Amino acid sequence: MAAQLRIVNLEDGMPSLEQARARLGTELQRRRAARDFGLKIIHGYGSTGVGGTLRVGLGATLMKLKRDGQLRHVIFGENWRASDADAWAVVKQHPALKQDCDWGRGNRGITIVLF
Repeated sequence: MAAQLRIVNLEDGMPSLEQARARLGTELQRRRAARDFGLKIIHGYGSTGVGGTLRVGLGATLMKLKRDGQLRHVIFGENWRASDADAWAVVKQHPALKQDCDWGRGNRGITIVLF
């Protein structure tokens, strides 16, 4: 079976940052329990084009989880490409991820996380 990332859209319904954080926590627990290896998180980039509240706030939360050892990789969408060492290491381990529609696109509205 080819590796595939589950997708969770945290910007759906225009939640507040706290609502999105709560949903993120639930999704991370659910995906770990299902023994998934990671997630593609859609948080959007912000309607102004300069980075939105969800992108910044959820990014900080994910980096804290990584520092605390709860996540192996946090790869922001602009780094989801072959030139990023973490992204390339993930794709070498799961080559089917090269087929992801956001691979190499520099999509700042997503983040890839691996457990």
